[in-house]
Amino acid sequence: MSRAEIIRIGTAAWSIPKPHADAFPPDGSHLERYAAVFDAVEINTSFYRPHQRSTYERWAASVPETFRFAVKMPKAITHECRLTDCDALLDRFLFEVAGLGERLGPVLVQLPPKLAFHEGVSDGFLHALRARFPGDVVCEPRHASWFTPAVDALFDELRIARVAADPAPVAGAGDPAGWPGLVYYRLHGSPRIYYSPYDDETLSRIAARLRDDRALGRAVWCIFDNTAAFAATHDALVTRARAHDPGIDLR
Repeated sequence: MSRAEIIRIGTAAWSIPKPHADAFPPDGSHLERYAAVFDAVEINTSFYRPHQRSTYERWAASVPETFRFAVKMPKAITHECRLTDCDALLDRFLFEVAGLGERLGPVLVQLPPKLAFHEGVSDGFLHALRARFPGDVVCEPRHASWFTPAVDALFDELRIARVAADPAPVAGAGDPAGWPGLVYYRLHGSPRIYYSPYDDETLSRIAARLRDDRALGRAVWCIFDNTAAFAATHDALVTRARAHDPGIDLR
């Protein structure tokens, strides 16, 4: 099966809330149990602190061959250095995540809400990243200056997909853009970000949209980040079922 035939659905982190424990095997580590049901996860802890390459290697050895990890770039690069003078940090991060081997999915670059696109800085960083890393890259900008045809063209040139985020921080942010070979949805919960579950009708619409993207020959990722009140697992389970079989009704 080609990657364009796969709809990867998962959550930010692989915790298994007690109300949904029965949906997972009883034995094994949380990651092993999670990976027996889902085929993708987004690592967010890498945003806050580095992980040793051996840790990534251990995680990769814990999951099936078809499983993939998206990894969030450290805030030291995106929020503290603000994409400038960070070559050493970038090299370190890419060395560490290479421990995932073939199970490494997209690198996620989430930008601060107040970080504007600055020609010569923002594009310079993206070129430097692409020169170092040949794999999938997705970017979640949150400042309006990134949502222009020129930036979309830059993303396309560098094979970087722009994240489709909910809630959308600015107009257009809820739709995928940039490089069209990959679509990556980050669903943070709405109306209360990180907390709110998605209602049944919304989950059905999300599943339908994922199927439409796959029909266009795109690689499809959908990550639920509404983890603060444990809604993400339920939403991902329902969406996964409906994305593969529209007739399934899980409530």
